[in-house]
Amino acid sequence: MKVLIIEDEQPAAHKLIRLLEEADKQIEVIDVLASIEQTINWLAVHPGPELIFMDIQLEDGISFEIFETCKIQTPVIFITAYDEYALKAFKVNSIDYLLKPIAPDDLKAALDKFNVLHRQQANYSRLESIISQLQPKTKERFLIKIGEHYRSVQTLSIHCFFIMERNTFIQTDTGKTYPIDYSLDKIEQLVDPGQFFRINRNFIVNFSAIQDILIYSSGRLKIILNGWTEKEDILVSRERVTEFKEWMDR
Repeated sequence: MKVLIIEDEQPAAHKLIRLLEEADKQIEVIDVLASIEQTINWLAVHPGPELIFMDIQLEDGISFEIFETCKIQTPVIFITAYDEYALKAFKVNSIDYLLKPIAPDDLKAALDKFNVLHRQQANYSRLESIISQLQPKTKERFLIKIGEHYRSVQTLSIHCFFIMERNTFIQTDTGKTYPIDYSLDKIEQLVDPGQFFRINRNFIVNFSAIQDILIYSSGRLKIILNGWTEKEDILVSRERVTEFKEWMDR
């Protein structure tokens, strides 16, 4: 069986290839594509595969845009990190999915379903509205209090969120630090995970603010952040180093 993988995260793509090889020796992965543009160009010049594994969130947008340009007859199994409850909508539309991180048993069940419904065309008529509902809502700005005044700070201008003496603060691209009435756990849910990463219990950093990354003691990494004015070192915890490297390399 010829399979096409559309996935922009290399570690996730490599893991899926390995799991497919373990699940069925007859599966041949004919290509791995990372973007909407690559996929549209590929489908224009290649015969359709027998099955497509497609991540919803690609590096250049939501994968539904592919269906607006290409007429896809091939069954699709979606790959996503979206909330499991929201994904019930996919089953209503007879579209299968795999929730990240992919478990071998879930992959086997999806392949078994494909074999039962082999070559049955999926119904994509309501997919666009479903995906739009599932897209994560990220916070565009945060309200901060400065003395007797309030000010709105754009999220992308925040270099980091951090905890100091049990309080939460932000440091902006101006180098100024302000207290904020959110926990780091809540902030982690509100910001774009492609732009911000929680490197330890006390820090969430903005990708655009990272100036340098140094190898540090005990398997950790040290982050040099643009404009960082506090004395405390910004360290990636040993437990988060592997995931942090994958995030930096996506």
